[in-house]
Parts: sequence; structure tokens; C-alpha cells
Amino acid sequence: MRQYRICGGKRISGELAIGGAKNAVLPILAAACLNKSETTIHNCPRISDAFDTIKILEGIGFGVEFLGNTLKIHPAKELSHEVPDECATKMRSSILFMGALLGQTGKVNLALPGGCNLGERAIDLHIKGLEAMGAKIHQEGNKLFCETEKQGLCGTKIKLDTASVGATENLLIAATKAKGETVIENAAREPEVVDLAQFLKKMGAKIRGAGTGTIAISGTGGEFNKEITHEIIPDRIVAGTYLVAAAMTGGYVRLTNVRPFDLAPFTMYLSEMGCTLRASHDTVILHAPQRLRPAGRIVTKVHPGFPTDMQAQFAAALSIAEKRSEITETIFEGRSSHVQELRKMGANIHLTADKQTFVIDGVRRLHGATVAAHDLRCGAALILAALAADGETIVQNAEFVERGYESIENDLTALGADIRPETI
Repeated sequence: MRQYRICGGKRISGELAIGGAKNAVLPILAAACLNKSETTIHNCPRISDAFDTIKILEGIGFGVEFLGNTLKIHPAKELSHEVPDECATKMRSSILFMGALLGQTGKVNLALPGGCNLGERAIDLHIKGLEAMGAKIHQEGNKLFCETEKQGLCGTKIKLDTASVGATENLLIAATKAKGETVIENAAREPEVVDLAQFLKKMGAKIRGAGTGTIAISGTGGEFNKEITHEIIPDRIVAGTYLVAAAMTGGYVRLTNVRPFDLAPFTMYLSEMGCTLRASHDTVILHAPQRLRPAGRIVTKVHPGFPTDMQAQFAAALSIAEKRSEITETIFEGRSSHVQELRKMGANIHLTADKQTFVIDGVRRLHGATVAAHDLRCGAALILAALAADGETIVQNAEFVERGYESIENDLTALGADIRPETI
């Protein structure tokens, strides 16, 4: 087991370049299954979820070279439809290989996906959409068995019950290989969906409307056989995490290789909390006040609303802000594990009866404690709280954090933090 040992009270200050986005690279790696030529991906984060996805690619027949932050994917001589169980059960994004392999081979066997425990995260939208395109899917135990009819997938109109990022991406990937036009209504509009669409278009896919609520894909059923190069967009959640780190410690930070427009859904709240922010085309600068102001009420929403992946980090920040704030989580009903851990550090947070709204009465200081990450963003929030706390904090279960942050300890150390990873 790995953990972080953090001595709080250090002011976060300095400059840092932000790397590629976890939530962009994983669907793009799955979509690379469609290409019969070499694919080169730049700005790929060296995170455990990326390494596990690479194992899936290798397990189904691809050759992969990962040098620095550049990934080269060599086409499979013989493509398998059996996704390795060990890798599939580790992360949620393994479900994206369903659309990719159905489109490419007409068949896929896949263990039910794993990942962070954030409550009910049904895959019914993925299944219903692929079935509407002609896939036959059944479950035996913990495994899904999927195949298409002889004619393959066929284009159709699909209206998602909720604007699911994962379902949108899965159907988008599959639709590029379907015969005829597929229209996805109530599609997710996140920047990572747009990045996936740009990647697919480089291979030759015909896609309109990515980034809006309706995406149209003109599938040909043909092959993609073009050497392509793609650079992953910066990780807006990593950037947001480091902005909050500076905000909580009365610090200053200059982040480069960012897209400020992508950060706007949460930087507006940092401004409301008393931070001064300036942005250019690829840079954002934050100056923190001596103490953060309350944020009133934050509600997580699908993009372009406040992202659920920043909810835990803001809960940590508001735990030391003046007066009372509230955060309501509307995306994942189980995203509250950080609350009990922040309480161990002296935070005054309680849940409403529906367990979806956190009422946060800010305290002046948190104190060090031994706490445990229960998911990726919970771990990030606890690290932020530890940076601002008095004394030493141990954050257990570092493996969760490593799923989405490339060497967070190195980044924070470069900004003045006292943080050390340990293996016990």
C-alpha cells in the first residue's frame, strides 16, 4: 500500500505546466483500436489508468511504445475480441472498448468495468445505445458478451436519458464504423468528448456537432488506415486541483499549458471566494486572499456546469473559508466519502437528509490526521486539506490518486509543498 506524508502550513507558490487529461486520453486509446495504421499520441499522462489501458491494447494484439509522454500504437496483426479481465475490472473506462471492438471486429467479451466507487454508475445507456445500433448483448455472471449481426452496426437515432460522457463516447466510437448516419441526442458536451471527436476525424470519421447536445456521425462501415498524430488536451481537473491548492494556502500559482475557457465553470467560484485570477490564451494565474470567502451554493452539473470531478476539492477549500457554504452533488450519489475524512481533520461538514448536499461551516484551521482516500478525487481533496492543515497528515491509499495525477508529489513539491510518497 502507498500513502502520502504531508507537513502542512507551506504556501503553495510558483509556476507549473499542466499535462494531458486523463478523461481525454482513455477514450482516445480505446478509439485507436479502429486504426489499422500507426497512431502517435503526444501529451499522454503517465498515470495508472493509462498504463492499465495500454495493457488492454497489448492484450488484444496491439504493440505499444510509451516513451516520456509520447505513446506509439502499432496496429494489431490479429485483433482479439477478448478484453483481459484483470485490466477491465480496474477502471470504468474499459467499457469504451465495447464500442471500439464491436465496430472493428463485430464482437467483444468484456468483464464489467471497475474504477472508483461513486455509487450507482449504470452502463445501461451504453448497452441500450449499442443495441439500438444492432448489437446483441447479454450478461453471464460478471461478464458481457456482445456481437453484431453479419451486416455489422447500423446507424440510427439515439436519445440519451442523461448526458452521460461515457455513453456519448462509446456510441461516438462505435458509430464511426456503423453503416449510415447515427445521431446522438442529449449528448455530453465536455471538452474531452470534443477531443475524442477531433481524434476520430483525423482517422477519417465524419462527425458534426461535437461539443453540442446533438452529434451526427456519418458512418461508412469501411476501414481506417491512416497514420495519425494527436496531442491530448490539458487536464482541466488537475489544473483546478492546483489552483485550489494555492487558494487554500494563501498562495500564488501560474499554470501554463491550460485552456482557460475549460476552467471557467469553477474558476468563477474561486473569484467569488476572493481569489484574483488572470488568464491568457494558455495560462492562468491565481493570487489567493488571506482567507477564502464562502461560495454560497455550488451545484454540480453536466458541462458547461460545475464539474463533479472538482466537487471534493472545493469541499476541502470551503471547509476553511469564512461562514457557511453548500455543495449539492447531482451527478454521482455516492460521491461523499471525502466528508467523513475531512471531519477527522476538524472540518465542520454535515450532509442533508438526502445525502446529496454538504453544508460546510468553515473553520479557521484544519489539523493533521491519518485519513484514507476512497476514490481519486477524494484523495486529491485530502491532499489539499493536508497542505493547509497544522501538523502532519498521512493520506492512505495513494493508488487512487495515481489513477489520475502524474506524480502529484513532484508537482506540489515544485510549488513549495512538503509531501512525500511512502510504500508500507
